[in-house]
Amino acid sequence: MNVLAIDQGTSATKALVLGADGAVLGEGQAPVQPRFGPAGAVEQDPAELLESVIAAGRQALAAARAAGAEVTAVGLGNQGETVLRWSRASGEPAGPAVSWQDRRAASVTRRLAAQGERLTEITGLPLDPYFAAPKMTWLRRQSGDAGVITTIDAWTTHQLTGAFVTDAATASRTMLLDLDGGDWSPEACAAFGVDPRSLPEVVACDARIGETDAFGPRLPVTALIVDQQAALLAESCFAPGDAKCTYGTGAFVLANAGDTAPRSASGLAACVAWRAGDRTTYCLDGQVYTAGAAISWLQRLGLLATAADIDALCDEASTAPGGALFVPALAGLGAPFWAPDAQGGWVGLSLSTGPADLVAAVVEGVAAQVAALAIAMGEDLGRPLQRLRVDGGLSRSAALMQAQADLLQAPVERYPLADATALGVAALARLGAGGAESLVTAVRAWEPAAVFEPRMDAAEAAERRQRFHRAATGLAALAGPGPAPPP
Repeated sequence: MNVLAIDQGTSATKALVLGADGAVLGEGQAPVQPRFGPAGAVEQDPAELLESVIAAGRQALAAARAAGAEVTAVGLGNQGETVLRWSRASGEPAGPAVSWQDRRAASVTRRLAAQGERLTEITGLPLDPYFAAPKMTWLRRQSGDAGVITTIDAWTTHQLTGAFVTDAATASRTMLLDLDGGDWSPEACAAFGVDPRSLPEVVACDARIGETDAFGPRLPVTALIVDQQAALLAESCFAPGDAKCTYGTGAFVLANAGDTAPRSASGLAACVAWRAGDRTTYCLDGQVYTAGAAISWLQRLGLLATAADIDALCDEASTAPGGALFVPALAGLGAPFWAPDAQGGWVGLSLSTGPADLVAAVVEGVAAQVAALAIAMGEDLGRPLQRLRVDGGLSRSAALMQAQADLLQAPVERYPLADATALGVAALARLGAGGAESLVTAVRAWEPAAVFEPRMDAAEAAERRQRFHRAATGLAALAGPGPAPPP
């Protein structure tokens, strides 16, 4: 069975037609451009997002048909926490989409700080403007009560099929879902001023939710899922403790937590990994908000010509302990610090610090925060992670992957394909269309393209992690009071 899998991302939409054996039969891609503004504003044009989905999907289908391949079903992956106001009657958006990167809802989370512990108890999520509900409340305050405000996937799906739904994994990223019960929480909705009747129906990730002719032939849509959970699935993280990190615009660490809804003692997010049929699998989640975005920032500063130059510059940099270190808080700090107003910063600079040292400091800073998240996940799950599977554009940097293995003190396994999210979406679409017996059989078997073993002494790795933690804590304190810390 051939399926069309679409990954609607922050800077591009990618579409693949995949055969039952995982072979790519057609592909398409369309760029999208986030718009950055003052006070942490990051917005996207809904029409551009929808057009990118349709354009990329049509390109992939045309390429597959040219090769003699027909498609049976469509699956859609989405950005997760991006929200939009729109009209149920007309389907028209009432303004730009507020990106998951947007930090303007920090005022909402500060106001709700006293309820933060209870909201985390219900939803599994720390109170932070990264999640959808604070953005929804902020957007309602800015532009009134007309229409509905949902995550972007509900609007996109409605435009394609007419259905008004969201999947369980995406719903669990809103801070409105009762993580134990699996449906909208009246108490959480009340805290954020959201009428639960205005929210879409929560469905399984492999649900058949309607049909679309947006790509040409009329096709059933049989999968919906948030992007990072799709990558967790594609990388065969089926057992509790299996973990992956995707290095894209941000870096996103997820670990399978089994079939019982967890709560984190380390300030991590607990959410739905996927719901297939009537079975729900959960995960722990931590975020570095700027990873690839930090590399793009280095390029804008003129410190780096292209991302391909990272490894060469890291080879030139000083490796002495106590040198330049960077905290990648260019869009605030997520777990375990939860300081939305924090800003990035270098420490340990001297007159001998050069451009290569600054680039290497950014690389180590990303790896150090990922390591902190992965170690916290191991503590929550009761045993250290045995390995970390990795994907995304920055996973091609050997310098970053070696730093990751060193600081985590565990092997890092690079996923061999560039499109983990689309492959996870395809597995669910195939399952939803009846083309696979189980998720395990729906996911393509794979072997790591490279394995990075720790080279650094464990004591030095621990000292570097502690130094990063001190620097990040200091920057969080400089940002002033934020939301209450997670329980």
